Amino acid sequence: MENPSTPSNFIKNVITEDLRSGKVKEVVTRFPPEPNGYLHIGHAKAIWINFALADEFGGRTHLRFDDTNPLKEDTEYVNSIQEDVKWLGYEWEELRFASDYFDEMYSRAELLITKGKAYVDDLSPDQIRELRGTLTEPGQNSPYRERGIEENLDLFRRMRAGEFKDGEKVLRAKIDMSSPNINLRDPVIYRISHTHHHNTGDKWCIYPMYTYAHPLEDAIEGITHSLCSLEFEDQRPFYDWVVAECEMPAVPHQYEFGRLNLAQTMTSKRKLKQLVDEGHVDGWDDPRMPTISGLRRRGYTPEAIRAFVYEAGISKSQGLVDLQMLEHFIREDLKLTVPRTMGVLRPLKVVITNYPEGQTELFEVENNIENEAMGTRQVLFSREIYIERDDFMEVPPNKYFRLFPGNEVRLKNAYFIKCNEFIKNEQGEVVELHCTYDPETRSGSGFTGRKVKGTLHWVEASQAVPAEFRLYEPLISAEEPDQEAEIEGMDAVDKPAASFLDQLNPNSIKIIQGFVEPALKDSVSQDKFQFFRHGYFNVDSRYTVPGHLVFNLIVSLKSSFKPAK
Repeated sequence: MENPSTPSNFIKNVITEDLRSGKVKEVVTRFPPEPNGYLHIGHAKAIWINFALADEFGGRTHLRFDDTNPLKEDTEYVNSIQEDVKWLGYEWEELRFASDYFDEMYSRAELLITKGKAYVDDLSPDQIRELRGTLTEPGQNSPYRERGIEENLDLFRRMRAGEFKDGEKVLRAKIDMSSPNINLRDPVIYRISHTHHHNTGDKWCIYPMYTYAHPLEDAIEGITHSLCSLEFEDQRPFYDWVVAECEMPAVPHQYEFGRLNLAQTMTSKRKLKQLVDEGHVDGWDDPRMPTISGLRRRGYTPEAIRAFVYEAGISKSQGLVDLQMLEHFIREDLKLTVPRTMGVLRPLKVVITNYPEGQTELFEVENNIENEAMGTRQVLFSREIYIERDDFMEVPPNKYFRLFPGNEVRLKNAYFIKCNEFIKNEQGEVVELHCTYDPETRSGSGFTGRKVKGTLHWVEASQAVPAEFRLYEPLISAEEPDQEAEIEGMDAVDKPAASFLDQLNPNSIKIIQGFVEPALKDSVSQDKFQFFRHGYFNVDSRYTVPGHLVFNLIVSLKSSFKPAK
């Protein structure tokens, strides 16, 4: 895979200067997801930044799982993350886990205790929060803050040995409870959790906090540029404190960029998991989800996603990106590469009364008028066809150019037909049209007579292939969803069920039954097509089985978005 160089940005400038000055010899970055959920579109930006910048400067990138909280982590997530990174087109230099370093992290914690820089606290999480203070008021010292070094070492070792219950004690860094940066007010660095770990089994019953573990991981691995999203900016002083006080030989540096916020898109993993767990969607890969697996199942391509994050760029800003920007890049990627075919989503039967019964004919049709290399196919035509129900009106408004009694339209690649009669069922619904055709108007025959303004797509009835179509709107109706910026692994107490559930779009999915051309009968998962006048569709990987085709709407045909030049 070839990737364009990253656009000019402040991180690129830092790396350039670091190499020029000799501060670093080789660029080493890492993508460090916590395996507590599936990756989403926001992670695609972080993946691109870390891999693309390292590659551009001849460096290397690690994929590292920050697996410090076994209560929320699972090998399912580990596997899905690896699959997504590879699917996006990236290969890591080394695969690492935070849990690989648990022994060293523990040793460094004992070092902090011996230096008087950490202490065991018996306060409950609620009490610790209460004494932490606010953004305008300083915190208060814990009554256990002045424990002696020997007592702290003894208690910490007994924590490791499993003598205490979950939540009974924690290890805290000893920094400054009056610091204006609340993250330096003696943050917790170890907690007790008698939980089986997916990687280390039952070896440990105490686990490091993410904000303590992460800088140590970077230092151990020799990461030169620790790139993360902007919500980590206030954590940087503690990051530097950990590296310095733990006396790490290598000194990594953290740089923050603006996270990717996409309009009408929820990217809080906690809330996405809630949608999955409560059955609001049919899994992490539901095509309405902003997860990489959901986008893949819907029909997005890695090329389109990479182009999108490249266009979004790297900056310190936290702007909201229009959803149309993402849709633009999938259209651009598919327009020259997928067949353009006909599918009728809401079928209405048409009988061409003057077409000979039993007769059929074939039309040779280009697969993609913008890409001749895709060749042609044969399309069957006969006396009975299906058109879209919306392409007929009994009493049309002004400037309605499709079928109505007495009007004539063009069938794409076929003939002109004129509506003469319509038939209704007992409920008063139109169920069948009777039309006549003009044999002199055969497509490609050179007919130059009268003109018509409407052109309809259609599917021949006798060999039409039944298909299910899943039409999507954004899962979230709000332009800017109710989502908090999250620092993964911080183990903050979960907030109550948030109002974002009230922002769910009740029309986010519509399932309808229609027909497609017989050429699509043997389509398989991830086959993509453009259905005339409807949009781009992808064969669904979960519900498509032999004899039952299911198509996901990837994106409609039109967009007003224009990328920057």
